[in-house]
Amino acid sequence: MFNRPHTTVILAMSVDGKIADAMRSPARFGSPVDKFHLEQQIAVADAVLFGAGTLRSYGTTLTVSHPKLLQQRKQRGLPPQPIHIVVSKSAQIDPQIRFFSQSIPRWLLTSSTGADAWKQCQSTVHSSQGKFHQILVLETPMGKIDIAAALMHFNALGIKHLAVLGGGTLVAGMIELDLIDELWLTVCPLILGGVTAPTPVEGQGFLTHLAPRLELLAVNKIEGEVFLNYRVIH
Repeated sequence: MFNRPHTTVILAMSVDGKIADAMRSPARFGSPVDKFHLEQQIAVADAVLFGAGTLRSYGTTLTVSHPKLLQQRKQRGLPPQPIHIVVSKSAQIDPQIRFFSQSIPRWLLTSSTGADAWKQCQSTVHSSQGKFHQILVLETPMGKIDIAAALMHFNALGIKHLAVLGGGTLVAGMIELDLIDELWLTVCPLILGGVTAPTPVEGQGFLTHLAPRLELLAVNKIEGEVFLNYRVIH
């Protein structure tokens, strides 16, 4: 467990546990306080990890912009921005989205098939955009992304604190492999409903007696939102 980064999931959800509506629209229902909370968590990370579906929804990623947080990273000897790592088996990502013009280190974690597809995509794009600084291929014998091996590789590269920003499928896969250490969940004052609306943990779910157990570390109420910090009991 200790040859990988410390992993923290940071997500905002509705009172009924949805991280987006039934149309999977970009989840912008969090307050400015929640956005700053997310930026704080990103600022203490060496890298952030998120699925391609999350990237497609927003078209961008959240960067560290607050002067105090930038100064804290400088004092710790860190670059202004953590590495932003996109997870996608297929690498079906639009190279023209604004994400590729943001001033951040960009990595792609994919399969061999995805890496080939991305190279093919790059060959048809006549632009300085659409560039990943590193493409990492770590896959299982079945051709799926080997997230456990990827985390070990991140650790070897000096990534000790990893922020996981969703979506629910990525989080579910990591929880199933016991690769999550902490969760920060913001409960926002609205109800989204819908059986197709995504939740913080997707996948097939866990039977009660096999469900991962959590320890509540902190509860903070700020105006209408509640910020919950849990530790995963390994």
